[in-house]
Parts: sequence; C-alpha cells; structure tokens
Amino acid sequence: MRSRALLALTTTALALTALAVPAAHANDGPAAVPAPGEPQITDVSANGGQELVVGLTRKTFDVTFTATDDSGIAYGQGAALWFDAGSLYRVLLPYGVQPICTEVNATTSTCVTRNIADPNHPDDRRDLTNELAGRWDVYAAAQGRDGGVTEIPQAATVTFKREAKLSVDASPEPAGPGDVLTVTGALTRADWDANKFRGFASGAVDLEYRKKGTDAWTTVKTVQADAQGKLKTTVNASEDGYYRYVYAGSRTTAAVVSPADFVDVT
Repeated sequence: MRSRALLALTTTALALTALAVPAAHANDGPAAVPAPGEPQITDVSANGGQELVVGLTRKTFDVTFTATDDSGIAYGQGAALWFDAGSLYRVLLPYGVQPICTEVNATTSTCVTRNIADPNHPDDRRDLTNELAGRWDVYAAAQGRDGGVTEIPQAATVTFKREAKLSVDASPEPAGPGDVLTVTGALTRADWDANKFRGFASGAVDLEYRKKGTDAWTTVKTVQADAQGKLKTTVNASEDGYYRYVYAGSRTTAAVVSPADFVDVT
C-alpha cells in the first residue's frame, strides 16, 4: 500500500537516500481511522498550519503531531510530506528520518520532525520545481509500546507557495492638485526552475491610497500586470498621501504588498 511504502521510506536511513517514490506512487493508502487499541494521532500540522512561502533559498519547517496509546508511545514511525498530481509524485522526507518524540505523560507523546523545502537542492528528487507549488499532504505514523502501529497518509495539508515581490513608484513628485500621477511598478515571483525572480503576469493587482495622517487604505483601481509583470496606471493627485500596490495571491503564489510611496501635493 502507498502508506506502507511511505513508512518504509521514513524508517531507515537507507530509504531516505533511496527515495523509492515509484513504489509509493503505485499503491493506494489505507483508511485514516486507526484500529481500536492502536495509537491515536492528533494535532498534525506542518509549518504551524501556515502556508510555506519559498523564494530562492531553502526553508526549514517542522511537522508536529501528538500520539496517544494506552501502552505509551514507543516512537514516531515517521512524518513526511507528499505531493500527488497524477503524473507527478514527490515525497519530502525529514532530516534524521524519524520524528523526535517527547513524553508528555505515560500515554501521550508529542513528536516533531524538521524538514526542508529547497528550490535549489542538488538531488532532483528533493528539488522544488514550479509544478510542485500547491497543496501537499502530510503523512504521520506512530507505534505504541505494545507494538501497535497507526499510519495516516493524509493527516494534514500544507500549501507551498512561490514568493512574490512587488514595487511601486508614483510620479511626478511633488505634484500639484489635479495633476496626473503615473503609478508604475513590477510584480515578480520566484521561478524555482531557473532560480531567479521573473516578471509575473498575475492578472489583478490593486492600487491603494492612504491620505497622510490616516491609517485607512482605499482601493483606487485594479491594474493588470503585463506579460513581464509590469504595472502602469494614472490617477489625479488630490492631497498628500501614499500609494501602494497589493497582490492578493493565488493557489501557488504568495500574496504581497509593495512598500508605500509618498506623494507631496503642493
């Protein structure tokens, strides 16, 4: 079964280097409900339940879970992330293979394992590529002191997103009341294949304005980034204030807000 292959991957250092992904991909996982008397696995999360935004350098994050068994927890069998898009299957294994479990009481332990997301990994099997942006599933497994084992192939999810950057520039500065301001900018995002930031034709980017001395931002208009990710629009100057661009993000790209650009209207 797929989860058995995942377990084999996470229980030996040899499996960590071998990464027998095709074997894991060829099978289906079992039901997520543990059998009576076997360990219970709860509170599973990766990166604290937050999306993982990755630029051009590796990010480390923790996978954590709580395991409970009447006999006590012998150890965490494994914790890994896996991505399945039909033709593309990938498993990310943690450093050190097995989770480090700390006993809370006689029946319960908390287990933590450190993993990495690396867009420039020398091993192609661990290297993040653009098509791997999106939702990953979290596999968790634990063994009780009485030998019972519970494996949950889809214990939680975490979303990997490509980091985005956004700039803004409003001119001329200073401006007179009623003058036409040209507001330019650029939206780029991490290209995990080329290991550089590239212009991103995102679709909708909001231009926002905040009057000097206030805290509230107001959407002025929505601007479309061109094929190179460049942004350009015009507005009429009225009062001293700040302009910024805001991109709301997508399933695979992180949200981003540009720095604010102040325009003095005299």
